[in-house]
Parts: sequence; structure tokens; C-alpha cells
Amino acid sequence: MKSKLILIFLILSLCFSCENETFTPKPKGYYRIDLPNKKYHSLEKNCPFTCEIPTYTSLKQNINNPDKPCWFDIVFDNLNASIYLSYKPINDNLNQYLEDSRSLAFKHTVKAFDIEQHTISFPEKKVYGLVYNIEGNAASAYQFHLTDSTNHFIRGSLYFNNIPNHDSIQPVLEFVKEDITHIFETFEWK
Repeated sequence: MKSKLILIFLILSLCFSCENETFTPKPKGYYRIDLPNKKYHSLEKNCPFTCEIPTYTSLKQNINNPDKPCWFDIVFDNLNASIYLSYKPINDNLNQYLEDSRSLAFKHTVKAFDIEQHTISFPEKKVYGLVYNIEGNAASAYQFHLTDSTNHFIRGSLYFNNIPNHDSIQPVLEFVKEDITHIFETFEWK
């Protein structure tokens, strides 16, 4: 009798312990990104403008235009990103510069699912501009231009040095956007 009870208990244990579990692989994750503390210093370039840039960036001359000292990159070394800046003096060609800036931003419509435009206006410093916030897996997620409408024009575009994936770059993108906003707020023409 005792052995029958043990046998029944073992059979019942086996029946209830054999569940149909399905295992799925873990989804791919993204690397942990340690964002630096926000700290800024004045841009030290012999250009007709000044602003404050993050201390955790470096400046790199544009290799395609070595003869133009005000065409340079603000490189976020640890974040794998760069802001490409190009300065041009205005000689009755502001409309052409504005159209070029718009065209370059809207070239990303192939990969973008939205392009939001925001104005920049600091009339006390004669700094005006437009920001193109490009949503989606576009090569450049953020572009802008600044001008005083009479003498100066500068264009900037943010690029990440990896395959565009909106979801994976989103935390870094938001972090860098804050730095670009600080550049706008401290930007002045000389």
C-alpha cells in the first residue's frame, strides 16, 4: 500500500511538473552610456562669433576646407557625435544661404518621418535662425542656421558616427540638443 501511494505521488508530481514552457531569447540591448556633467567654456576661435561650448568636446578643423578657419567641428569624443559648423559672410546672398540650409535639411526626408522647424530669436543680440529637428533614422538628426540678417551666416548639423538608429541614439541626442540650445543662448556676433 505504501509503495502504491509513493508511485501515485511520483506520477502526479511528474505530470504537474512538466509544463510547456517556451523560452524566448533576450532582446538586443544597447550599451550603457555615461553622460558627462554639463559644463561650458568660451569658444576660442578667430571667427566673427563667440559662444560657449561644452568642456567635454574638442574642436577639429574641417578637413575638406582647411583654408576656412571658421569651418570646424565640435566633436563629442565620448558620445560618438559631431556638430559640423560652417560660417559664411553675407554678400547680398542671404536668401541663397537660407535655401541651401533648407535643402540640406530636407534631403533627409527619405529616412525621416517628420521634420519639425523651430525659430531662434534673440533680437537684443541680433541672432536669428531656424532649427530642423529631424525625426527618424536620418543621417543628421538636428540641423540649424543662425544669422544677423545682414553680415553673418552660420550653419550647423549634428551627426553621429554610427548607423542611424533613432531609438538607440535618443538619450544622447536629447543630451546634445541641450548643449546646442546652450550654444544658441550664449551665441553672439563679434
